[in-house]
Amino acid sequence: MNIDKKIADDLVANDVSFVTTVPCKQLAGVIDEIENRDDIFHIPSNKEDEGMGLCAGAFMGGKRPAIIMQNTAIGVTINTLATLTQFYRMPLPMIISYRGELREPVACQVEMAVHTKALLAQLNIPTYHFHWQKDVEEFDNILKYTFMSNKPVAILTDANFWGGYGDQ
Repeated sequence: MNIDKKIADDLVANDVSFVTTVPCKQLAGVIDEIENRDDIFHIPSNKEDEGMGLCAGAFMGGKRPAIIMQNTAIGVTINTLATLTQFYRMPLPMIISYRGELREPVACQVEMAVHTKALLAQLNIPTYHFHWQKDVEEFDNILKYTFMSNKPVAILTDANFWGGYGDQ
């Protein structure tokens, strides 16, 4: 199974037609897949909170948006999540690479991993963790839940999900 294609196919099947992304090595394959799709309007963002603003504009314009980003950005998006996305009840699937777990090669990534799930829980954001590639089978249901409930939803995808750090 090509998980990059599965994610893009599920986004399209759930009428997600606007996706913004922030560069990430783990998410590069799905970002490339989205960039090459004619049925998804892709706009790269400089920062994650900027991307959430773009998603809010797309939602108000009648589009179903999604954002693809790293967990290190959760810290800079708290205000935008609380005062824009949650306050105005905007559904927003957030596909988040979850850096900083076991076998992480970059030390600074560990600090945000320690806080990511706690911050999402404090904001009452439903959070799902994809550790195994078979976990992507839930993605379609998570998208349906996101748009039914009008909530931001976090989908954490760790290095194991994306095939490890290249030495596994």
